[in-house]
Amino acid sequence: MNSPNSPENAVICSAKGCRAPAVWVLAWNNPKLHTPERRKTWLACDEHREHLSQFLGVRGFLKDVVTLEEWEAQASDS
Repeated sequence: MNSPNSPENAVICSAKGCRAPAVWVLAWNNPKLHTPERRKTWLACDEHREHLSQFLGVRGFLKDVVTLEEWEAQASDS
């Protein structure tokens, strides 16, 4: 069994080709496809956070950007 911090379980950045650990969660939805409360997520390292945020923001999809730690804490509170 893999430990939660093992490389096999590492949470990595969603940017194409990036293998860096994710630090940020970009919550988004496409209003043409998703209900208003639905949240899809992309993960980002520090280097790609701004680029991925801009990509989603230009399309009007970006809803929230929080640290991975905050996201996981919110999920455990639900």
